[in-house]
Amino acid sequence: VYKRQVSTQSTGKTANVEAEDVAKRLIDYGFHAPTMSWPVPGTLMVEPTESESKEELDRFIDAMISIREEIREIEEGKIKAEESALAGAPHTIDVVSSNEWNRKYSREKAAYPSQWSKRSKFWPSVGRVDNTYGDRHLVCSCPPLSDYQA
Repeated sequence: VYKRQVSTQSTGKTANVEAEDVAKRLIDYGFHAPTMSWPVPGTLMVEPTESESKEELDRFIDAMISIREEIREIEEGKIKAEESALAGAPHTIDVVSSNEWNRKYSREKAAYPSQWSKRSKFWPSVGRVDNTYGDRHLVCSCPPLSDYQA
């Protein structure tokens, strides 16, 4: 297995875009968000397996190039980081199809950031959550152990 650390440390400084923003935006492109900030803070760990086709690897590279262009739009002042598709990602079908759309980017950019996502779209079930809060305030929705006793 080939592993590669992708750093977002420079984009954190130039565009206020962190590893989490890139990971969440990859979901809009149909990819599972990679491991973030481990073992190196401010990085994504990309681990394609031997079973990934060249077409799938090319699709991932195209997504990363496209995300880099979205970051460049922030760096060039075309959009503020907090108003960008990166900050709003991932985009659920409920958000994209609602009657209200008050974002600075188009619904199409949110829902279909690439040509292949128009042909085969994965819709995330939830949008962005506060990961730090969730890590510190664990909620178990499991039934009590007594429910499992015979």
